[in-house]
Amino acid sequence: MSLSMTDIQIFQQLQQDARITNQHLADEIGLSASPTWRKVRKLEEDDVIHGYHTVFNRKKIGLNVMVFARVTIDSHSEAEARKFEQEVMALDNVVSCYSIVGYADFLFQVVAADMVAYADFAMSVILRLSVIKEMQSMFVLKEI
Repeated sequence: MSLSMTDIQIFQQLQQDARITNQHLADEIGLSASPTWRKVRKLEEDDVIHGYHTVFNRKKIGLNVMVFARVTIDSHSEAEARKFEQEVMALDNVVSCYSIVGYADFLFQVVAADMVAYADFAMSVILRLSVIKEMQSMFVLKEI
């Protein structure tokens, strides 16, 4: 699917403010309200836009530490992979998980209150997942 300049403008506006009114969006991209509404609905129906999310300040709710953990697993069977995915999806501290190629099999983005909380989570939860072979933690010093 190719995107028009109007589609890209819609994305830019919605990324800045997903709560923007249709009229304000239309004004910003230079269309009238009806075609703008139809374009947004079409992008949603085609799953180009597949959701609207809230971005929160994790530090304001006590999640002061962010860690990226590279994880290697020791089994790649389909059944074990499904079980592993279910286990990871149940972990509240894991913000995102990516299957990767290279040094490790997965990259977790993890948040915790502090270093002690992360250490406890890593040792008592992540390393006890069913197929974990190895894990390396990389602590975020600054978000840019």
